[in-house]
Amino acid sequence: LVWLLVLSLAWLGPALGGEDKDEEVIEEEEKEKKEDEVLSDEIKEEDNVLVLHEHNFARALSEHQLLLVEFYAPWCGHCQRLAPAFAQAATELRNESSPARLGKVDATAQTALATEFGITSYPTLKLFRDGNRTHPLAYTGRMDSQGIVRWMQRRAGPSATLLQDTDTIAAFINSQDLVVIGFFKDLRGEAAQAFFEVAAEMVDMTFGVAEAAELFQVYGLSADTVCLFKKFDERQTNFPVDPARGLDTAELTRVLRVHSLQLVMEFTNETSNQIFSAKIPHHMLLFLNKSSPEQLSLQDSFRAAAGGFRGEVRCPRGRVMEGGFGALQPQCPSFPAQVLFVVVDVTGHGADVLPFFGMTAADAPTLRLVRMENNRKYQMEQDNFSDSAIRAFIQAVLDGKVKPHLLSAEPPEDWDTRPVKVLVGKTFEQVAFDETKNVFVKFYAPWCPHCQAMAAAWEELAERYKDRQDIIIAEMDSTANELENITIHGYPTLHYFPAGPGRKMVEYKSTRDVETFSKFLENGGTLPEEPPVSEVRGQPPCPGLSPAPAG
Repeated sequence: LVWLLVLSLAWLGPALGGEDKDEEVIEEEEKEKKEDEVLSDEIKEEDNVLVLHEHNFARALSEHQLLLVEFYAPWCGHCQRLAPAFAQAATELRNESSPARLGKVDATAQTALATEFGITSYPTLKLFRDGNRTHPLAYTGRMDSQGIVRWMQRRAGPSATLLQDTDTIAAFINSQDLVVIGFFKDLRGEAAQAFFEVAAEMVDMTFGVAEAAELFQVYGLSADTVCLFKKFDERQTNFPVDPARGLDTAELTRVLRVHSLQLVMEFTNETSNQIFSAKIPHHMLLFLNKSSPEQLSLQDSFRAAAGGFRGEVRCPRGRVMEGGFGALQPQCPSFPAQVLFVVVDVTGHGADVLPFFGMTAADAPTLRLVRMENNRKYQMEQDNFSDSAIRAFIQAVLDGKVKPHLLSAEPPEDWDTRPVKVLVGKTFEQVAFDETKNVFVKFYAPWCPHCQAMAAAWEELAERYKDRQDIIIAEMDSTANELENITIHGYPTLHYFPAGPGRKMVEYKSTRDVETFSKFLENGGTLPEEPPVSEVRGQPPCPGLSPAPAG
C-alpha cells in the first residue's frame, strides 16, 4: 500500500504541478493580452462613443474628419450626468451617417493626453477637425443630446442654406418663426465668411445666404445686409454691414440674440434659455397672477414702456442710437441692449424664482429690475404700472440714482451662541468688519451639494476655535441675504476678514478640509500657492443662483 501510494504521488505530482503551472501561464497570458490591448491602436466603442487613449488617439483623428472628444473623470458627477446624453448624441450622428463622431478619454488615466490638451476640469469637450490636434475647438453648445447633435451638424455641413431665387427664399422665410438671411454681393468676401462663422455657432437659429442681385432688389437692399425675418413684432429687421468696419462676429451674435426675442418675453421653461443667453444686462420684470384679468391688463402699459428700450445702444458721447452694428459709426462702438422686459407668472413657472426676490405670490402685481452683472435688484418705492412711470424708474436705475434693494433674513435668536455664527444681511457688517476679530465666513446655498459636503468640516473647525476670542467662524445663506459690496458668484465661497485697521478681504481657494482651514487661520489667512479647488477636484462650484432670472 505504501508502495502504491508512492507511485500514485509520483504519477500525480507532475500533473498537479503542471496544472499550477498552466494556471500561472494562463494568468500571465491574460495579463499580456490586456497590456497588448492598452498598447494597441485598436478603437473600441461603448454606446457608439469611441473609447480613446494615448495609443489610439492619433488613429481616431486620422479616421474621422470631425471628432468631438469628452475628457472626463469617472468620479465626476457632472460627467456621469452627461454620459447618457453624450451616448444618445453619438448614436444619432452615427445613424444619420454623419462624418461627425464622438469620443471619450478618461483624463485621470490618460494623463499625457490631459496634459497635452490642458484639461483642468471635467467634463471638458473639444472638437478636432481634419486630424489637427494642435488647435482643437472648445465646445460651446448646450450639454444635452440635441444641443450636441445640432452643434456637430452645423460643423459637418454648410452652416447657412444658399437661397438662389424668390420662390426659394420666400419658402425659407415662411418655414420658421424666425430666420436669419445674409445678403452678400460676394459670398467669398470677409463679411460673408464672418456670417458663416456666426451661423455655425448659433445652432438654435436657421441661417440662409443670398447673392443674387434680384433678391437684393426684392427685399429693398442695396448693400451687404443681415436681415432678421420674424413672424412676430417687427417682421423684417435690417442690419447693414458697415463697409469700413466690416462684420464683427461677436457683435452680430449679440444683435441677433437681442432682436430674436419678443419685445416682451414671458418667463417659461421653454423661454428661459433664450432670455439668459441674450446676455442683456438689465431685466425689467412684471410679476403678476395670470388668473387675474385685472393683473393681466397691466401688460399693455408694460409693453408700451418696452418699446423705448428695444435694442438701445449708447454712444460714449452720450447719444442714444437705434439699430444694430451697421447703424453705428466707427467712432461710436455699440454697447449691449439696455433692458429686456419679462412677464413672470407667480402661479406658473415663475413661482420657482420668487424666493430669489424674497417674494411670495401674494406680492403680485409688482415690478423689479435686475442688473444681471451682479444680480442687484431694484424696486420702486411704490409700484406704479403706467408706461411713463416704468420708463422713468428704469432710467433712474441706469443713471445710478436708485439704490439696490438687498435681501436680509432675520437673525436667529441663538445666532451668536453656536460655534458657527449665523450671519444675515442686517448683521454681517457688525461681525465681519469688527477690527478686533479674524472672521472666516462661508457663503453657501442650502441646496448646494458642495456646501453640504463641507458642512461637517466647517462645524468641526468652529468647535476647534470656539474658545479663541480673536477668531470667529461664521456662515451666511446667500440665497436669503445680500450684501452691497460683496457679490457671491458660486457656492460655497469662503472669505476671510483679518483683524486690524485697513484690512482687506481674502478669498480662500484651497482644499476644503479642517486641517487646511486651520493652517490657513494659524498663518493669518495665507497658504502656499495652490490651484483652485474646482481644478484640483475637477468640480466647479455650484452656480450662484438656482433658480433665478440670472440663470
